[in-house]
Amino acid sequence: MKMKEILMTTTENIPGQHYEVLGEVFGLTTQSKNVFSNIGASLKNIVGGEIKAYTDMLHSSREKSIARLKEEARKVGGDAVVMMRFDSGSIGTDMQSVVAYGTAVKFVTQID
Repeated sequence: MKMKEILMTTTENIPGQHYEVLGEVFGLTTQSKNVFSNIGASLKNIVGGEIKAYTDMLHSSREKSIARLKEEARKVGGDAVVMMRFDSGSIGTDMQSVVAYGTAVKFVTQID
């Protein structure tokens, strides 16, 4: 069975759609890098430049949080998530938490 695609938007309105608000939904993940990545990051910190392992970790975290956000929207019967945002923060020195959140909505047919 194919899961329905959940539309994601950072805007409040979806052009051409009317919908009812179902409520807030979110997707959260917390990730860490292994000790070797941490050593590499420490060395990179001395010379400067992008720390690729951490960039990859944050990218992966955002993707996982979006997937979990979509799943939460499906669970409440949503067709889309409006006003989607990200928030992130560090936990200790080697963990990163990322949350994607927004408002789940269900499309309705407008009767004129």
